[in-house]
Amino acid sequence: MSSYDCAMLDLDGVVYVGPHVIEGVPDLLDEARQRKMALAFVTNNAARTPKQVSEHLQQLGIAAEASDVVTSAQAAARATAERLPAGSRVLVVGGEGLVEALRERDLVPVRWQPSEERLEPAGDPPRAVVQGFHPSVGWEQLAYGAHAVRGADLWVASNLDLTFPTPRGIAPGNGTLVNAVAAAAGRRPDVVAGKPFRPLFDETVDRTASRRPLVVGDRLDTDIEGAVRCGAHALLVMTGVTDLTAAALAVGDQRPDYVSATLRGLMNAHAVPDHQGDQAVLGDWVVGIDDDEVVVYRRGSDEDEGLRTVISLAWRWLDAYPDRRLGFDAVHKMWPTA
Repeated sequence: MSSYDCAMLDLDGVVYVGPHVIEGVPDLLDEARQRKMALAFVTNNAARTPKQVSEHLQQLGIAAEASDVVTSAQAAARATAERLPAGSRVLVVGGEGLVEALRERDLVPVRWQPSEERLEPAGDPPRAVVQGFHPSVGWEQLAYGAHAVRGADLWVASNLDLTFPTPRGIAPGNGTLVNAVAAAAGRRPDVVAGKPFRPLFDETVDRTASRRPLVVGDRLDTDIEGAVRCGAHALLVMTGVTDLTAAALAVGDQRPDYVSATLRGLMNAHAVPDHQGDQAVLGDWVVGIDDDEVVVYRRGSDEDEGLRTVISLAWRWLDAYPDRRLGFDAVHKMWPTA
């Protein structure tokens, strides 16, 4: 809290999971605001407008205004506006989030009307195509999108997430739909706006005027990798898709600076484990590696200290022996919640 002026918070897996807010998060975010940390709710989802996102957060008991929300649609619109003059016609393959963001940047969003087989509003062919996830996108929109991409000056994708969580399970995400258009058009997007690419982070910094942001996320391949690529620090929380084993096996740009079981880690100091040969010690935790297996020799009461001890020891071992396989069965037997 004393080191960073803004927390760039991912939503699903950090603030809520599916339809349910994560226990304690509203109070933690209130405390962060009271301690003068700015909050930005940053999402790769381009389907909803910032107002719709903020209203959802308010329903979950979280104080949030539309101005606190930054979406990949806004980043995509900015990337388009930087490359085309105001008033340019842009084909939207997606939902209202993209339409609103393009208008905010003085661009003219147009959409293909399958039932009437024409563009609305009518006019010249679009100069650019901006594509983002929306459940209403079907084959005819994708087909016309592929046709438009072949003749457009610019193609911007809101993100390349291959999957999208739904109440019924995992479904195809925007990256899957982008791949379909790319296969038909014979080209890839010129710009990808969402995490782990720069535009969404730059958009957030611009809107918050942050000078030292902290990215908070639950995904290694979007939140954490994106932060590292941009030179920002990152806090990984374990309330989403990443478990202890995945975090401990992370390499390169997917390694966070901090890790915590929950968003409570935003409020606490993060002590560094002491490494002694093939063992690491932090607080009451003693963790070692025996026959290529991570073993908890002594368990402490602070779960966050345990996470940091296991993960830091695993990273050091993996860097020293990149070709050897590291096991975690012993950790899970002694520490089932991991």
